[in-house]
Amino acid sequence: MENVLRPLIVVGGSVLLTLFIGWATDLLLRKADERHHETPLWGLLRRGRIPYQLVLCAALLRGFYDEAQLLPRHQAGIGRILTLVLIGATAWLVIRIAAAVVETTYSRYARAHRDAARVRRVRTQVTLIMRVVSAVVGVVAVAAMLLTFPAFRAAGASLLASAGILGIVAGVAAQSTLSNLFAGLQIAFGDMVRIGDTVVVDGEWGTVEEITLTFLTVRTWDERRITMPVSYFTSKPFENWSRGTPQMTGIVYWHLDHMAPMDAMREKLRDILRHCPAWDGRAYGLDVTDTTPNTMQVRALVTAKDADDIWTVRVNVREGMIRWLSEEHPYALPRVNTADAAVPRGRSNGSPSLDEATPSRDRTSSRRLHESPRTGPGR
Repeated sequence: MENVLRPLIVVGGSVLLTLFIGWATDLLLRKADERHHETPLWGLLRRGRIPYQLVLCAALLRGFYDEAQLLPRHQAGIGRILTLVLIGATAWLVIRIAAAVVETTYSRYARAHRDAARVRRVRTQVTLIMRVVSAVVGVVAVAAMLLTFPAFRAAGASLLASAGILGIVAGVAAQSTLSNLFAGLQIAFGDMVRIGDTVVVDGEWGTVEEITLTFLTVRTWDERRITMPVSYFTSKPFENWSRGTPQMTGIVYWHLDHMAPMDAMREKLRDILRHCPAWDGRAYGLDVTDTTPNTMQVRALVTAKDADDIWTVRVNVREGMIRWLSEEHPYALPRVNTADAAVPRGRSNGSPSLDEATPSRDRTSSRRLHESPRTGPGR
């Protein structure tokens, strides 16, 4: 009976004590979250209740497992497994706590500052900081797990002795990876590009959706994702439309007839912009920028607060102006001007006249084309 009750008491007591302590801690965090609405820290710390309970349970079982006298032949192996679980759960808990603290700090900063560019910069920095912290904690946890094995502890001296050579070999082999890693840190703290920035990369327009230590993801306007190494943004030029102030100036072109009413078009442009919520009201203009023998190029300048709104303003202005011209001034739209070639009947060079050079069937068709639908032939 003692051999049955002893393991049951040790294992069951450890589990029950873990559940009780986890419940009490979660209750305290919930009450603290209700009292302090200004900070999300306590609510975020509740996300770590699972690794917290796992740490408690693994620690209790590791400390009292010898008293349970369960599977004495495998006592060393089970003890090592509990140690590995304890190390892994501790690393998990540390990452959750660090994430809660960093996210709380970012939330306070975002509420205190209204500058969207500065908020995106801090968001990019804290995201990469969390990735670095997670990577460091993971490496330390894996190293601690490996050191629990005697074979790895014995090989530690030889590994340290050859660390210089291995470092050189690893550096040469992982040159591209290391360059991306340092490029990621340079992007985070150099404020080159931030999460949420509107960029143009290789002719693709999109928004920066994710930045890691090795790659960057751009979400295009048609919801595609372009994944590029971060070293691209430190070695090649790209357009960042959110750099500095997000305000933008857009251009709309039309090719119109020379008789287009420019003054009326300026008034219509003003009316279209007044009914467009995306226009920020800073400036607008309409001018003739170029001419050809048949048309002239008209350019409209409009402004908006960011890249998304400037696109909306441009399409509204383009569509509204074309509709107005087609309804009110159709003569202003581009046309192909055609006219009959008036050749004199008697020419001094002796070349045949148009009627003489044209076959009878073609002359009949030509006369039909010149007949007026109202007067008819011969009138």
